[in-house]
Amino acid sequence: MEKGGGSSRFDLGSSSLPCDLALDIVSLLEASDVCSLGSCSRFWQDICASDSVWIALYKRRWPSAVGDLGALPSQGCKTFYINKHKKLASAVSDVIKSVLEWSKSGSMEVGYYLKAISDLGSMELGFKDVQLFLFRREHNVLLNLIGLHYCIFSLDIPSVDVMEVLESCQVSEQQVCVSWFMLGRWFYGFRLPDEHRSRIVSLTELAMGKEGEVLGVLNRGAIHEVLRVQITTVATSTA
Repeated sequence: MEKGGGSSRFDLGSSSLPCDLALDIVSLLEASDVCSLGSCSRFWQDICASDSVWIALYKRRWPSAVGDLGALPSQGCKTFYINKHKKLASAVSDVIKSVLEWSKSGSMEVGYYLKAISDLGSMELGFKDVQLFLFRREHNVLLNLIGLHYCIFSLDIPSVDVMEVLESCQVSEQQVCVSWFMLGRWFYGFRLPDEHRSRIVSLTELAMGKEGEVLGVLNRGAIHEVLRVQITTVATSTA
């Protein structure tokens, strides 16, 4: 392959592709697919190692961190992308371990829940990162919920896009029980007993905005009249 790119053509066995067209096609793939394609032949190895491909992948996955690219990284854009992925994977793994520790009993206090979301925000995770690291069927549903909350409130992802990913990751019907305790109201000079509310909701209902009250409670946490918020896993039927 000529370093200058251009429109030179390459023999791919039974057909040829212009270099520019091959680069455009590869730039539309996911990183894992690019790596797989690069092992098919010397031609595709050169195409898939191109900086322009990995810059496109980087911008698509981390649009808010495009400034990190600056001048082209000395180690090459592919290595730069992979190193960032590994760094995020390690950081998210630490959050996952903490969540599992905090929810050993099957439930978690909202303070820990919000801390996990805050930790994700400090990493500047993108939507694709949430899909890769948190929207996994084998994960505790609390991790799925944390990822969903982060997408809605931190990334402002449209509900249609969130639902599409939840379904493709097969976690949309996962359920949690959210319980909150509210300070009793005053009534003719007397304070009524504290109130307890509980709601079982699916990730679909939360993503589509059908449980706005629950989302609000989760997002605010234990403040003002809300004394305590607890999130508990709910076993889903496998029938």
